[in-house]
Amino acid sequence: MSSTFLGMPATPPRSPYGTGNLRGDRTFPEAAHDELRNEQLRRNLGRATHTIRAKRLNVTGELPDWEELRDAGSALKTDTMNRLPELLEQLERKVTERGGTVHWARDGVEANEIVTRLVKATGSSEVIKVKSMATQEIGLNEHLESVGITPCETDLAELIVQLAHDKPSHILVPAIHRNRDEIRQIFLKEIPGIDPGLDNVPAHLAAAARAYLRDKFMTTKVAISGANFGIAETGTLCVVESEGNGRMCLTLPDTLITVMGIEKVLPRYQDLEVFLQLLPRSSTGERMNPYTSMWTGVTPDDGPQDFHLVLLDNGRTAALADRIGREALNCIRCSACLNVCPVYERAGGHAYGSTYPGPIGAVLTPQLAGMHAAKDDPNSSLPYASSLCGACFDACPVKIDIPSLLVELRHQHTEESGTTVEKLAMKAAAGVMKRPKLYTAAQKGAAIGRVMAGRDGKISHLPPPFDGWSDSRDIAAPPKQTFRSWLASAEGAATMRAAANEHEKNQKNQKKEEEK
Repeated sequence: MSSTFLGMPATPPRSPYGTGNLRGDRTFPEAAHDELRNEQLRRNLGRATHTIRAKRLNVTGELPDWEELRDAGSALKTDTMNRLPELLEQLERKVTERGGTVHWARDGVEANEIVTRLVKATGSSEVIKVKSMATQEIGLNEHLESVGITPCETDLAELIVQLAHDKPSHILVPAIHRNRDEIRQIFLKEIPGIDPGLDNVPAHLAAAARAYLRDKFMTTKVAISGANFGIAETGTLCVVESEGNGRMCLTLPDTLITVMGIEKVLPRYQDLEVFLQLLPRSSTGERMNPYTSMWTGVTPDDGPQDFHLVLLDNGRTAALADRIGREALNCIRCSACLNVCPVYERAGGHAYGSTYPGPIGAVLTPQLAGMHAAKDDPNSSLPYASSLCGACFDACPVKIDIPSLLVELRHQHTEESGTTVEKLAMKAAAGVMKRPKLYTAAQKGAAIGRVMAGRDGKISHLPPPFDGWSDSRDIAAPPKQTFRSWLASAEGAATMRAAANEHEKNQKNQKKEEEK
């Protein structure tokens, strides 16, 4: 199949795996309410994000051309999105020329079916996996398990999450919400034959995971990976990681299946020079990735001899046709926006109910999975999961203006919601403000609100239909005297006359100074 489906809406999901992990069960406020009670989670997140932020600022500050690199990355991604169909067809052609096979998947259902068919064709009932957000997005692990194929995550953090029967909570550090004591308990419970005397020293925990994974690397014949970048010019795929597990998965098995979102393509090989500087500094605060693996098709007697590339749409074509979605597709999954976000730091990744948490997830998830006007639609609440402080925009290595995109998504959601209490209230307020006498009467009537205020002078609870406002903020009690009534009083009039006289005096003095 060619990329002729680009430009068409994504195929609606046909099974529980259609949207994979892109749609949560609860709205963000509901989920965040529970997560905020987890004090251990908040301590873990606070410690980890502060550490990563400090490292990132240190290594980005070393580069005098850091802003120019961000500009270059933004321009390259924008150019890629503008030429995506032709670049994908070029990538398909180059991969095929080098002995690989390219498959096109409209949605998660097709991608899961393709991968399952390829794995079954090898006769294997087990696969090893490189950390991949695309496979998390489509719920590949769950699908493989449902058909009798056991997936084994080899990234240490992903392994922790998998063994704990948990969900990732961060784009780059999936187990950021776990501390070493929790990890020790997970390993003792889930890893067969582990030393019962295992302590919580990080090096010892890593050694236990390494011993468990080494057997998997040496005996499993099929590997599944994602891709950080795919180069249209050469057909080269690139994976960056920090532990070496990716290198093992990409070289030892007989069969390699890569699932790549169509937005991960880059035009030229030399474009990696920009992104391999931006990505490690923005993500982990490192000058370069410890392991950068690149492969092009199949090389006789070296590495996997059967290579398949699954190009995943799953809503990306629809996002490409939308101004907001197109800019969101520029994301290189560095997680810098999560590490600086005050909302993410307190609520954690699970509150977002999606593979993509944090500020970029609040934009990307509604684009890929859809956002509906219904109040209980989980994705419709995500654009409101932000203080709009702008820290994410400052941190983004490709300069995605996330705050502006969130504001526009809020606007779209409001427009699609039809008549709401908020709209009716704004319409009524506009009618009152147009009529001075009515506005004055309304101000006097508002003074009744003082009886609802507490001793601190704040109103914490409003009756329906205004309770949605007071659920998340306090309101200052109306003042004893409005400005208009004060101005009409003798005191107000005298004060305003004195202010006018003082202003006139200052103007005269200024004029004299200018004449001199």
